[in-house]
Amino acid sequence: MKSAFLACSMLAISAAASPAFAQQADNTTGDDEIVVTATRNETLLSKTPIAMTAISTEQLRDQGITDPTRLVEAAPNLQIDRVMGQGVQITIRGVSSADNSQKGDPSAAFLNDGIYIARQQAVEVSLFDLERVEVLRGPQGTLYGRNTTAGVVNVISARPTNKFSVSGDFAYGNFDTIQATGVVNVPLGDNFAVRAAVNFNRRDNYVLRFPGSPGLRVNSPAVLPRPVGPSLDPGKDDLSFRLGAKLDIGERIRLYLKGDYSEIKGSNTTGVAVSNFYQMPIAGPAAGQRGATPVYLTDRTDTQHRTLNYPQINRPLNDNRTWGIHGELEVDLADNVTATYLGSYREFRRDEVQGMLVGVSYPGPPGPPPNIVFPLDATYKGDYYQQSHELRLAYNSDLLTAQAGAYYFRESSVTEFLLFGTRFFQPGQRGYIYGFPTPSTISKTLGFFGQATLNVGDNLRFTAGIRHTTDDKSRLGYVINHVKLTDPLDFTTGTQPGTTNPGSAATGGQPVRDSLNNASVNYSKVTWKLGVDFDLTPSTLLYATVSTGYKAGGFNDGCLAGQANCATPAPASALFYKPETLTSYEAGVKANLLDRKLRVTAAAFHYDYSNLQLSQINATYCGGPCLVISNAAKAKIDGVEFEAIANPSPRNRFNFAINWLDARYTDYLLTPGVNFAGEKLDRSPEWTAMAGYQYTLPVGDGSLVLGARTRMSDRYQMISTSLRNFFRQPAFTKTDLTLTYNAPGDMFYIQGYLKNLENVLTVGSVSLSANFPSFTDGNLQFGDPRTYGVRAGFRF
Repeated sequence: MKSAFLACSMLAISAAASPAFAQQADNTTGDDEIVVTATRNETLLSKTPIAMTAISTEQLRDQGITDPTRLVEAAPNLQIDRVMGQGVQITIRGVSSADNSQKGDPSAAFLNDGIYIARQQAVEVSLFDLERVEVLRGPQGTLYGRNTTAGVVNVISARPTNKFSVSGDFAYGNFDTIQATGVVNVPLGDNFAVRAAVNFNRRDNYVLRFPGSPGLRVNSPAVLPRPVGPSLDPGKDDLSFRLGAKLDIGERIRLYLKGDYSEIKGSNTTGVAVSNFYQMPIAGPAAGQRGATPVYLTDRTDTQHRTLNYPQINRPLNDNRTWGIHGELEVDLADNVTATYLGSYREFRRDEVQGMLVGVSYPGPPGPPPNIVFPLDATYKGDYYQQSHELRLAYNSDLLTAQAGAYYFRESSVTEFLLFGTRFFQPGQRGYIYGFPTPSTISKTLGFFGQATLNVGDNLRFTAGIRHTTDDKSRLGYVINHVKLTDPLDFTTGTQPGTTNPGSAATGGQPVRDSLNNASVNYSKVTWKLGVDFDLTPSTLLYATVSTGYKAGGFNDGCLAGQANCATPAPASALFYKPETLTSYEAGVKANLLDRKLRVTAAAFHYDYSNLQLSQINATYCGGPCLVISNAAKAKIDGVEFEAIANPSPRNRFNFAINWLDARYTDYLLTPGVNFAGEKLDRSPEWTAMAGYQYTLPVGDGSLVLGARTRMSDRYQMISTSLRNFFRQPAFTKTDLTLTYNAPGDMFYIQGYLKNLENVLTVGSVSLSANFPSFTDGNLQFGDPRTYGVRAGFRF
């Protein structure tokens, strides 16, 4: 059935098809054709031989896309999920990465104006005053380099123009949501302009407080009169600024400078207990066997899903900040030759208090220790510093388009992650149960690349690209166990004078560094791309590509024998994991049909995916179950994407998309006797579809626009290596409605919106404690519930 569908889809591709959703934008041609920069040159979306989606500023507004997690509503085969303590996880066509720690890397790159953002915790900032968002599917290693195995999400800010303008957008909705954006653009002469934008985004928490007494744990949450525990509001409290300047120096030199600053605040409680969504407890796996499949609870109400079933100790907070400077200089060296420098320096400061639910084997009377689940606080402090520099030389003529360049990236960080509780100490005593100080983590990338497109005749083009990348990573840190807190820890040495580590009296009052985390790796790889595209007709483009992707390997907690202070050395096979690689084969078509009233696009692809970097439980070197990253052997991914936009009349506009995805492990021996061959990759539903309709009714010189859009998804699953099975998200449908009045000349608009009409809470991520013979609970992150409100804005 699947192979037949793939064959039929390939026939449909060779017959006809078109661009992605999102055609209207400020950077459009006279016939409403969007201009994109996916190839690092300005090209028409319908003439760009890449599977991509471009989302314009109008579509971002009309679809209520105010943060990156909502981009999934506009792009096929894209998932962006919140992960507790790790920011967001981006999945494109089933390719993703679960390690978003300071030593980990995503498989899909998130860019801000072409600048790679290393920390996924800094990704979920507000989207405002944008020109467009480009989502590129498939490996983009040749031109974009670092960690683009799955693809690229590039958020492109609106730049200064030579026309004075002022605009504002305001929204108020349920959950006491307040969103406000103000923008002013000021030309200062013919060659100089500045643009300033500010955004405020605040709402209450989607998670509800514990509804009972502090000493009671509730397995079936219900609404009780007096919730207890600290307030969880606001759930989001972000404030962002951006200032950009554009300067033309003569006719050949163009300079763009930008500075931005964001405060990312609010509650750190974004998830609930696993038992809110799945039947607990779950039997743990026996040796050489898979565990039980968790049963999704369909009889829970929205309130029960979103209510904590345990009281939190302290108020969970985010007090994070990120800022950066960005510069882009273009110099026309000759009529067809341009040199471009793109550079940036960024900082990200994390200051978080997290509330979570954990399980432990608490020392009790003789005999097996009882399993105890209790709330725990965690504090995370981190300082991250990144810089990147790229120099490109481009040549453009009717015969040849080529570019070559060099890229350098460096990130360093200092972090302190502490787990805090009271149950390991005498009554009235408080202390840190575990400490994970990491005084130094450094990651560096150096790349050299080139790509050229040769025009053979008027309709045929060949493309070839190559990139050599070198990655260096290192980390020095510690794991400190059972430390009572009376004086601050010295996180550079892992010592705390004047205190006693339980069970370590022989140390003379010094806490024991239970393990040393000290490792470094160096990897290099050549990635390449070959492509051909052909204009079948002036309005129909056919293309085919073969490209490769690469993501550097890394290391787990621990150290090698022979290193200073390495008391419990790990074998190299467990400490290090290999780079992951991907080879993509893709063919597609983009077409404008029926006098441009119908635009269709289609793509079929096959991935050979090796050495997937996945988290799993390992007990061979750590004395008990511990979480490590290791390489799954192989996976294969096949898929077909089809999208269409029809404008049969000025009043009617239809969108439709359907996608088939078969992303599966072909060999993944999780533990002896348990092989996941044939199982689906995480967050890769087999079928997804989108459908939308927009009706425009003229009202005087203005218009009234009714919009409806629905997204349907087949079920998908998320691996739990501790369980040796999968959590399954049932199939779902989410529908959005908008009603917008646009004043004459687009001077202002007023809009009512409703998102997720069905009020579906999708499961984004799940984590379980590995310390139990059976699993009693854990933490689960869910997607946005139903939201509604009004939005208004003005332009002049």
